[in-house]
Amino acid sequence: MKAAKLIVMYPVPTDLETFERRYADEHVPMAVEKLAGKTRFVASLIKANADQSAAQFHRIAEVYFPTLSDLQACLSSPGGQETAAHAVEISSGGTPTFLISEVETFDF
Repeated sequence: MKAAKLIVMYPVPTDLETFERRYADEHVPMAVEKLAGKTRFVASLIKANADQSAAQFHRIAEVYFPTLSDLQACLSSPGGQETAAHAVEISSGGTPTFLISEVETFDF
C-alpha cells in the first residue's frame, strides 16, 4: 500500500509578518500535536517560481501518512478538523488549497 500526503498551499498573505508569526507560533505546534497518525511534516517557504517570477503561494505544507485511510481518518478527527480550520483562519491571502496525494518515492 502506498503512503499518502496532505498538501496545504497558502496564498501570499496580505500581512506577511502576522501570518509568519501565527504559522510558527500557533499552526505548526497545533499540526504537530493534533494531526494523529502523521509520520512526517514538511513546511516549505516559497521564494519564487522557477523562472524567478513572483509565486502565487507563500508556503506549502506537506503532511505524510502511512496510508490514505490514515490520512482520511486524521482529517475526519476533531484534531484534524480544528487544524484545517485554523489553516483557513490564518491565511490572510485567501483560502489555502488542500490536496490529497498518493506518494511514490524513488531513491537514487
